[in-house]
Amino acid sequence: MAFLALSMFVGLVAFGAEYFGWGDPHGTLQLALISTFVFGVICGYRAKS
Repeated sequence: MAFLALSMFVGLVAFGAEYFGWGDPHGTLQLALISTFVFGVICGYRAKS
């Protein structure tokens, strides 16, 4: 499951703009994707322990 989540994250960050057609000239959408992924990892780690 972690591999699937990581591959989806990399795919969205790398190819999301071309695939979905969103405009992100300042990189704010990529920052939101990265922060969401990091917060998800933190929450998953805290819920596990």
